[in-house]
Amino acid sequence: MKQRLLRQLYEQRIVAIIRGITGEGLDSLVGTLVESGIRIMEVTVDTPGVYDKIQRIKDEYGDEVAVGAGTVLDSETARTAISAGAEFLVSPSLNVDVIKTAKRYGKAVFPGCMTPTEIVQAFEAGADVIKVFPASVVGPRYFRELSGPLGHIPLMPTGGVNLDNAWDYVEAGAAAVGLGSALVGRGGRQVDLADVKERAQAFRGLVRN
Repeated sequence: MKQRLLRQLYEQRIVAIIRGITGEGLDSLVGTLVESGIRIMEVTVDTPGVYDKIQRIKDEYGDEVAVGAGTVLDSETARTAISAGAEFLVSPSLNVDVIKTAKRYGKAVFPGCMTPTEIVQAFEAGADVIKVFPASVVGPRYFRELSGPLGHIPLMPTGGVNLDNAWDYVEAGAAAVGLGSALVGRGGRQVDLADVKERAQAFRGLVRN
């Protein structure tokens, strides 16, 4: 299952990050993303009712959608998310215990790192993809420079990735991009689905170029 998820990630190159979207807005958003061809999405654990939401997405879409938990800061949260059906874990920082928990249960894990030292430590600990966060601080050139000595490590820029720079990151060597508000908005019960669909199609066109 994990290998299927990683193949899907490298093919699609987009992870949709859903934070703070509640009520029927979440159901409609997930449906719109699926219709738009975006099938990998994380729901952050600070979203109300996150574990029920993860379970509901898995129940409705099954293998059609890979759903993970984001903002996982410790191993206890990691275990709870996995029990709810999360197929992968994403964190904003490097926590080796979270990586170990994911590996123990056969799940993919994308820890947040910034420096080359953190990136190597996370990869050696068993991380599948390194989330470089916040990517806007370093920009695409940073990924191009890392692709020399660390080209064997898959990197995913997150934080500040938008339609103006998504392709620059991919061209610079990023394996995928994490898209939050630039794709799905900033949360709440109301989501402009037409806008989400338009942006989803635009992002897919960019990263598949």
